Order: sequence, then structure tokens, then C-alpha cells
Amino acid sequence: KPIRTKSPNIDISEILPRHAKIADKFSLVRTVHHGGAAVHDAGWQIMQAGRRFTGGIQTPHAGAVASYLLGRKSDLPPFVVLPELMGRGGGNMPNGQAGGFLGKAHDPFTLNANPAQKDFKVPDLLPPDQIGAARLDRRRKMREIVDGAVKNFEASEDARLLNDSFHSAFRMMTSEQARAAFDITKEKPAVRERYDMNRFGQCCLLARRLVENGVRMVTINSFLTVFDQLSWDIHGSKPFISVKQMKDQVAPMYDQGYSALIEDLNERGLLDDTMVTTLSEFGRTPKVNPAGGRDHWPQCFTCSFAGGGVQGGRVVGKSDPIGGFPAERPVEPGDVVATIFHSLGLNPGATLPGPSGRPFPLVDFGNEPIKELFA
Repeated sequence: KPIRTKSPNIDISEILPRHAKIADKFSLVRTVHHGGAAVHDAGWQIMQAGRRFTGGIQTPHAGAVASYLLGRKSDLPPFVVLPELMGRGGGNMPNGQAGGFLGKAHDPFTLNANPAQKDFKVPDLLPPDQIGAARLDRRRKMREIVDGAVKNFEASEDARLLNDSFHSAFRMMTSEQARAAFDITKEKPAVRERYDMNRFGQCCLLARRLVENGVRMVTINSFLTVFDQLSWDIHGSKPFISVKQMKDQVAPMYDQGYSALIEDLNERGLLDDTMVTTLSEFGRTPKVNPAGGRDHWPQCFTCSFAGGGVQGGRVVGKSDPIGGFPAERPVEPGDVVATIFHSLGLNPGATLPGPSGRPFPLVDFGNEPIKELFA
């Protein structure tokens, strides 16, 4: 059932009581929709890149665009995915969490570890304990000798990419700032418990630490596949989950982690400059299926926005009475991504060097930032 919130404009489900207490900090867009296939992979592409992949062109993730246009601010990479890239979605398609035609240099840095585990360390970030600074320096000099012997290869585009990737990785491995940012054990136990000691909650806390240290965009995957694990995919029968499992396990995890992140950013004075948006590849059917669950529904669903210039406590758009289709102010994925670019200070009308050197717009013609969130 719906409950009242701190915003007079928003009622919210009883399964998100912590959201109710911070509803003056976020706003809802209730009429997001897309015409892509009702499969997870297609939705992941569309919502993170702003458009469907067509004609063999893989559009870069919004974070990859930020990496290309804005670059890094510190020793940390500009774009990070936590805890790892999305896995199987059932459609056997790219998940949209990559640099696309901008190249692998703008792929995200992926954690590939669970920050909630007691022995959490970032694989491939820190050198083994037995490799000291002197040995690392010798290895770097040895590479310089090899580089000098293959000048012809070094003139190629592949070599330049390899060289850039090496220096980027070496910079992270030897950076005190990077090691400190990823060292979540530096947080007080009470702070970690505030986010909850599960994978999603600790990823939210780690995202705050990374943003504090100069990462431009962090994407958190609240689940890694829809098969045989807890997720939002409430079809009601195995290998998926039931509505009751979502209510009792998934929603409380998300409610605590998200609300802690918003409150923590606000208390640290970071929320005004940090957009936090909750996206979904689609919504759920207005009607319950025979298994007692709800199926995929890209025709109308809700996304939330907080911080980064967004005014909290607002609602944009209105659906029909059963939440089946937009009735007022329909919003497309390209508008969502344009809103993210706007918050980053990027012009959604700008272009990228696309395939074959052709200008490629950040978003398709007609897609605009959701201005009602900022006014």
C-alpha cells in the first residue's frame, strides 16, 4: 500500500520506508518508456546508452562518453562499474556497459570483487606484497627498453592504445590515492553498517568514496544476472523470484543502501554536485501473471533522480490509472541520458567521432534533458 513521504507530491510503497523519509531529496519520472524488446539485455543497452544498438554500432555507455569528453580528474579512472559487469540477461546481446565505438580505452574499470566480504581486495589493482617499488620501477624501465626496439609497432593505433592502457594501469597500481579510495575498511563500522553489510550497500558506500576521489561516473549493478539469484525479476517462478522475496529481501536491501548514500552525500556537502539516478531496463506488467508475479513491461516505468542540480520532491509525468502507459509527459531513454549529460556539464547536442569518422550525436535528435527536474 502507499505511504506518505517527506514530499507532499510523492506517495511511495510501504516496502520503501527509508525512501519516504528522504523524498524531499529525490524526484520521480513516472513515464519512462521505450520500444525495445522486452528482454533485459535490450533494456540495459537502451537505458545506459540512450539508444538501441543498430547497424552493428555499439553506442558507448554514458560513463564512457564522460571518460572521452572529460577525462580523468585524479589517479582513479573516470568511469567505474561496481561490483562487476552485468552477466546473462537472456537475450545474448551486449549489455551496454562498455566504451562502444569510442574504444576499449573508455571501457569502465570493473571491481570484480564483493566489497562486503571480510577479505575484500581489488583484484589487479594492487601489486603482490612481495613486489616492492624498486622491482616495479625496474619492470617499467625494462618495458621502456622493449619499447625502443619496436618503434615501427609503436607507430600503430593498436600500440598507442596498449601504451595508454599500460600507463593508466601503472598509475593506478602505484597510486596511494587509488589504494586509499578503494580501501573501504578505512570507514568506521557504524558508517558501513548504515549502508548495510551486503554487496549492494557496500557498493553504494564505495561509490561515495570513489566520487570523493575524482571518479566521474560510477554505475552500481544491484544484481548481476536474473537467473537463480535475488533480483527485481519477479516472474513468480524459478529460476526467477517471487513478489514476496522482492518485498522481504530485495527491497529492504535497496531501500537502506540508496537512502544511506543520499543522506551521506548530503551530509558531506556532495549531493548538490553529484547526481544519483536509479534506472531500470523496464517496469513490470500492471497485471499479475498466473504464477503470482509480474512480467517485463517497457511501456511505462519510473526512474528516480537526486542531486547534481535536481530539485527534490517532484514528480514528472503521469501514467494511466493502472500504470500501463504514459498519459502525460512521456520520457524516452535518450531524455534520461541527456539529463545525465546535462548534470555533468556536457551539451547533449554535442557530437562524438563515430564509426568511419562521422559525427555521432550524444543523443538522438529530439531527445532533451528533463528540465522539470532542475527548474
